[in-house]
Amino acid sequence: MNSSNLERLMGASSTGDTSLVFKEFTAAKQSELFETLKQLRFSGQLVLTGLEGQKWVVYLSQGLIMYVTGGAHPVRQWIRNLKVHLPQIPAEISALQNELACITNEGPSVCWQYQLLRLWVENQKISREQAAKMIWNIFVEILFDITRTKRVSCELQLDKSLSARLVLIDSTHVITEANRLWRAWQAAKLANCSPDKAAVIRQSEQLQQNTSVPVYQMLIKLLGEQRSLRDLAVQMKRDVITVTRSLTPYIQSGLVELINIPDLPTPVFSPSATVNAQGPLIACVDDSPWVSQAMEKVITSANYRFVGLNDPLRAIGVLLALKPDLIFLDLMMPNISGYEICGQLRKFPLFRNTPIVILTGNDGVVDRVKAKVVGSTDFLSKEKVDAERVLGVVHKHLVHCTLDLYKQSSNANSPNRNPKSLKPSGYENNPLGVNLST
Repeated sequence: MNSSNLERLMGASSTGDTSLVFKEFTAAKQSELFETLKQLRFSGQLVLTGLEGQKWVVYLSQGLIMYVTGGAHPVRQWIRNLKVHLPQIPAEISALQNELACITNEGPSVCWQYQLLRLWVENQKISREQAAKMIWNIFVEILFDITRTKRVSCELQLDKSLSARLVLIDSTHVITEANRLWRAWQAAKLANCSPDKAAVIRQSEQLQQNTSVPVYQMLIKLLGEQRSLRDLAVQMKRDVITVTRSLTPYIQSGLVELINIPDLPTPVFSPSATVNAQGPLIACVDDSPWVSQAMEKVITSANYRFVGLNDPLRAIGVLLALKPDLIFLDLMMPNISGYEICGQLRKFPLFRNTPIVILTGNDGVVDRVKAKVVGSTDFLSKEKVDAERVLGVVHKHLVHCTLDLYKQSSNANSPNRNPKSLKPSGYENNPLGVNLST
């Protein structure tokens, strides 16, 4: 490849008439492409499209990489790398939506992932070095996926506004690392297997008959939630090659199957999701994503802000950062119980008076006594909970917040406003009946 080919491509990119096609996008061709873009000091987007329609976007400034996104699971990829490289940042979708609400339209028009990194660096939540490591590892994953693709076409879209620098990555070492991983993947005889697929059990009875009880229980636990092989590797704290090879005998025997799974929803902030950006923030710590989603639906319908936390081990740090006005806390969670989290929270002056409502499927007297001993404010059974009960508890313990909001609204608007309007919308007549039992 020479610079004249790319210059001609750049000239035609605005009309969309021309693309550069690679029958095999090898490491050598990747190096040549990115080196030429660096020599041309190209600013804009490099759009790469695979044979099956996969699409990746590389954002460049002066020929260096700002960010890379795309492929089958850009959201799963982001959350996975967030958990590994920035564990202090909440990775739940609702938490990311709250962060996106703080972003203005200033700066380069890059994807939401880059905007979040820029926000966190500006707010000193992470360092530039941490942001660079996050981008570098995502770039490696994406180049690995692109290398697996037999035929790749590329288009260039000029955008001189892409000049604001968070961090800029040189492609040389990234290409080397992605190529090393691809060769290891091939050596493990996994070339026809995508790490974005999920392993699911197809023959449960036969699997149970052909494995020991501990192995069977482990497989049921690991493969029950349709995680991609990459996500599974992060959960198990193993590399993806080791995890995939350990599952290969079960896949070959037909007991386990690899299937395509959809990406998670993009956490793009919508004003309707948080009606009052200054309103009370309610957190829910529960290891079940379903419970968090159900709670979010109920609570945001009443115009409260919401954040769901599914990792109990990281919950305390995230709660300290977000400072919620009320906390729903599941009682029974893996590794750490709701009792322990509640007791630890009460040791911080910040949470000394914060309402903490224990959620449990067991409405026993012993649980209620224990919850009170560690400092819980209230107790809510998940077996009987619906929208009206949830909002009733919220209103009961956030009267001070709604009064503050009422005073602010009254000062700004009518001084004779009826105090009864302080009750959150949907409290008295909410059509949602949600059973939060698990």
